[in-house]
Amino acid sequence: MDLVSLLITWLITAVSLFAISYLPIGVEIDGFNKALLSAAVFGLLNAFVRPILQILALPLTVVTFGLFSIILNAIIFGLAAYLVTGFRLRYGFWSALLGAILLAFVRSLIYQFLKI
Repeated sequence: MDLVSLLITWLITAVSLFAISYLPIGVEIDGFNKALLSAAVFGLLNAFVRPILQILALPLTVVTFGLFSIILNAIIFGLAAYLVTGFRLRYGFWSALLGAILLAFVRSLIYQFLKI
């Protein structure tokens, strides 16, 4: 992945996080600069922590026919919120779960709109 693609992905994730924070699901981000920082932390967690969690959760993922991967997304989302000051989950796990699902949805909409 080249640097331009990485920067585009980071920016799209930040815009998506910032947009999600305006929905009444309990995801709160203090400003766009916090969304940029949250997107960077989210990307790093996806790169380094998610593979370890996927290996550890493989039996549950197989038993649930892949649905447990949604829970893994919520865990990564919650970890990012825990690590970044100014990124909060008002309703805890439920905000993380809804936020992770909506993040994937909003990101895919932006990618479809931009045709990337």
